[in-house]
Amino acid sequence: MNKLHSSPIRILLADDHSVVRAGIRQFLEQSEEMHVIAEAADGEEAKGLISEHLPDVAVLDIQMPKATGIEVTRWVRENHKDIGILILTAFDETPYISAVIQSGANGYVLKTATPQEVIQAVHNVHEGKSAIDQLIIQKMMTQMDPAFDFHQKDKPTKREMEVLQAVAKGFTNKAIGIQLNISDRTVQGHLANIFNKLQASSRTEAVMRAVSFGWLSTDLK
Repeated sequence: MNKLHSSPIRILLADDHSVVRAGIRQFLEQSEEMHVIAEAADGEEAKGLISEHLPDVAVLDIQMPKATGIEVTRWVRENHKDIGILILTAFDETPYISAVIQSGANGYVLKTATPQEVIQAVHNVHEGKSAIDQLIIQKMMTQMDPAFDFHQKDKPTKREMEVLQAVAKGFTNKAIGIQLNISDRTVQGHLANIFNKLQASSRTEAVMRAVSFGWLSTDLK
């Protein structure tokens, strides 16, 4: 990820409803910066086409035959970790939100979003940024463990916030280290502290929790 837009963003689209795929493809390709290179009607087909075409971004529904979008995301993270994953779905229930976050997806957008919001989400994912629907963030806030009694003293330090802001922009640990003039090991230490303070198990979850507390803007452009 983190590629320049000198050529169209190559997108794989996976949804088990052909009419939905056609509609999404139509408005994505209205932008000259995007090109849908392949479509899949189920999760297993999506895996095969991802391996064959190596798209920049895979846009996946959650509920698909043969393999869910969450299962495909986990597979991509194990086999093609540099491919951006955007979940575009109608499902906003808490179990799905948690599973998507833990799977390693870069973005989670509901099908109630406008075409422009989906296009921006694809751009953000391609650039390595998080792309989280505002409604998902609100759900995330309501699902937070009520036993999670956050204290001001546990707020990330200024340096940890700098690391978190860089994570939200999609920078790797190495890039964060160069940007902040610290070692990779120090970045890892800051991330460990951030995960502990936010009770997060992934970079995406840490960003979402930080957004829910108002520490980061939801506009990650």
